[in-house]
Amino acid sequence: MTTVIKTIPEWVATRNSLGTNTVGFVPTMGALHQGHLDLMIKAKAENDIVAVSIFVNPTQFNNKEDLAAYPVTFESDLEKLSSSGVDYLFYPQYEDLYPDQYRYKITEDSFSKTLCGQYRPGHFDGVLTVVMKLLNIIRANKAYFGEKDYQQYILIKDMVSSFFMETEIVGCPIVRDDNGLALSSRNIRLSEAGKKLATKFANLLKQKNVTAADIQSEGITVEYLEEVRNRRFAAVKIDGVRLIDNIELDR
Repeated sequence: MTTVIKTIPEWVATRNSLGTNTVGFVPTMGALHQGHLDLMIKAKAENDIVAVSIFVNPTQFNNKEDLAAYPVTFESDLEKLSSSGVDYLFYPQYEDLYPDQYRYKITEDSFSKTLCGQYRPGHFDGVLTVVMKLLNIIRANKAYFGEKDYQQYILIKDMVSSFFMETEIVGCPIVRDDNGLALSSRNIRLSEAGKKLATKFANLLKQKNVTAADIQSEGITVEYLEEVRNRRFAAVKIDGVRLIDNIELDR
């Protein structure tokens, strides 16, 4: 059974009690799927203790409607954590993580301004700030991030290196369904027709010379399609839901 911890002092006392046990950490915003669970499986294989956080972080949403629509599935999430052998769930509230009301933030002024950052102003400030807070609180040996959010993964990895933080950041491959669609909490919001379009998008992205026009011809709104750091990145909107994906290029 996963132990739920809701306050920072309670977690600090718990962390201090763990002694030399290694801690693997998976930060999430809930609405857990197999992609999240795979991160936890890897964390469990590499550490003595596994901690997961669920916190829908408002500072990384530049669109209030997107924040309001983000799926919240706490009870089913807790069941998945328990069945996956997760030891602790850290479940803070906004006031716990932002006693300063977000007066202080982490900003990166290069890679974060491209790709998703170009279309979601302030997004990565919110991501980096909350991740730094969580890493400082949890004091994990390793923290696990999925490569579907590859830009986020790189920014977090570089942040930890730049600030000499002790937690090792571990990137994990994208988990896809049997049809090739990258698993995402946002997929819950897609209609059946939307899911088919999302699958078509995922498979088009793998085609060697695909263009934004190719994807748009399927009735999908393309925000960007770019090749950076030997990867092809894309963000699209289907059913009003923003989806991202990326693939490594063979070069």
